[in-house]
Amino acid sequence: MKLTDEEQMLRQTVRDFARKEVEPQAGQFDSTEQFNVPLFRKLGDLGLLGASVSEQYGGSELSPLAIVLAHEELSASDPGFCLAYLAHTLLCVNNISVNGSESQKARYLPKLCSGEWIGAMAMSEPDAGTDVLGMKTTAQQGEDGYIVNGRKMWITNGTLDDDRTPCDVLFFYAKSGTRKDGRVELSSFIVEGGTAGFSVGQRIKEKLGMRASNTAELLFDNCHLPKDSLVGKQGDALIHMMRNLEIERLGLAAMSLGIARRSLEVMVRYAQERKAFGKPLSDFGQIQQYIGDSYAEYRAAQAYTYDFARGLDLSKAGNRIDSDGVKLFAAPVGKRIADRAIQVLGGYGYVGEYVVERLWRDAKLLEIGGGTLEAHQKNIVKDLSRNPELLFAD
Repeated sequence: MKLTDEEQMLRQTVRDFARKEVEPQAGQFDSTEQFNVPLFRKLGDLGLLGASVSEQYGGSELSPLAIVLAHEELSASDPGFCLAYLAHTLLCVNNISVNGSESQKARYLPKLCSGEWIGAMAMSEPDAGTDVLGMKTTAQQGEDGYIVNGRKMWITNGTLDDDRTPCDVLFFYAKSGTRKDGRVELSSFIVEGGTAGFSVGQRIKEKLGMRASNTAELLFDNCHLPKDSLVGKQGDALIHMMRNLEIERLGLAAMSLGIARRSLEVMVRYAQERKAFGKPLSDFGQIQQYIGDSYAEYRAAQAYTYDFARGLDLSKAGNRIDSDGVKLFAAPVGKRIADRAIQVLGGYGYVGEYVVERLWRDAKLLEIGGGTLEAHQKNIVKDLSRNPELLFAD
């Protein structure tokens, strides 16, 4: 797909930043399991932290494809750092931008776009991930606001530069009542770090991958929120979720593209330089198969992801089948290509110096977060069963 001049310039800008600033610190922050907050704030200077936000609130109003390019480039150097970027930019900031009131946008977006504040989104709970209607966190309405109680789990950016300080802004979902049809009513809220009753339960360490992003459990213990903490109307959360899941899954697919491309780069270079029996590895048929298959799969995933991004309207939902589809296809591609790169590099691929070991570990989360591969398969079957004409969509 041909990029616009603006998109090409953005890609080169982010690529240069990633190579100069992100790449040198990636191994260290992975090994120490730390989130590089000062580096993250520099993304605000590039206009990336408010990628989808109106210029009125300090954003850059980038197209969905431009947002994909940013995630792909950052992930090629450090997927963990990129995951923190996605949680802030797509899960928190975009949610407020699309669903928030004018007063909420004016209060939160300028500081989130600049990097002064760092945001997160909380949906998952210890016993409720894909099954969002099973969440137990409650927001009980009173005369002057809401009392929130419950636990959120696996929250990227849930804590920042230590194990007890929560993020500056959290967009979260909670049960607010029961609908007339007897189903659970879910609503969306915003809470600020430092609010009484809102705290970090534990920071989750020793993760397989994505160690350069902080993951935490968040607790609500009789947390009082004012009425204007409600986003939209009571019961709007499912609309907010579905709308935002589309851009989240697109961003995660883009991250897998970055992992795939970087792994392919490493594999190709090593196969040309390393010799066995007097010949470069790239002369051997098995290595050629690894590289050839990887290139074709990367380009296929890239084409699907870019095409979906080009047609995505961030202001409304209705693209579920392809938001599921791009992540279902792209996520395993990143992991498979990283795995092949390790195989080509042999013992060198198994250690951190050659990067692909870290990329392989990071890639696994993309098959789980933002919806499991199994959830995507279920959704696609359901959508096609309801509307077979989707098979003939442009």
